Order: sequence, then C-alpha cells, then structure tokens
Amino acid sequence: MEAVLLSTNNAKKLAAFYRDVVGFKQRMVFEMGKKSEEGYDFDLGGTSLYVLYHSKVKGKCKEPARVMFNLEVDDLEKEVARLKKAGAKLIADIYHVEDYGYIATFADVDGNYFQLVKTKS
Repeated sequence: MEAVLLSTNNAKKLAAFYRDVVGFKQRMVFEMGKKSEEGYDFDLGGTSLYVLYHSKVKGKCKEPARVMFNLEVDDLEKEVARLKKAGAKLIADIYHVEDYGYIATFADVDGNYFQLVKTKS
C-alpha cells in the first residue's frame, strides 16, 4: 500500500492531531487543488498518511467505523495510556481478538476511527 488518504474540511487541525497527539512524523506540507489548499504527508513506515482538504467533506465523520486503519505498536498498554493522556478520544479500550491479537480503538478530531494493535507476542 502506498498511502492512506484522510479527507477533511480542516486539514491543518486534523494534521496537528496526528502530528502532536498521535506522534506521527510529518514529512512535508504541500499545496494542492485550485485554491492551493494545504496537504500533509506523514510517514507510516513505508506507507504515507496524507491529510487533505476536500471540498465535499463537511463536519464530523458520520460512519466512523466504516473505514479504519490499524497501527502496530510494541507496547499497547503504554501507547493507549499516552494517547488518552494527550487527549485522544478512546472508543474501545483494549480487547482481544482470537488468533489476531489485542486492539484499542480511538477517534481523531474529525471522528474517524483508528486502532492501535499488538499482534506480536
């Protein structure tokens, strides 16, 4: 996978969440579109997360469970505690999925869900 795109009506605010709260490394800010809106590129270790302005996106996500992305972490308990302390909204605390691992679900400032997962023993 080359990239995950998150569209929003406030790219600056959503990018700040992923940079400052989640802790993603921001590679660049770029201009795009007819109105030269800002886009943000984050490094997810071989895949990019692009946070982009989109004119057809308004307000909070109405079906946040429809599409989610998982972020593999080494210490799930530590990362869940860190995100909660940083102000991220916890949707589902750590739970087990048989033959997969452990998951905790969070929401970003637009209401999109993302999950921290630990699949390695």
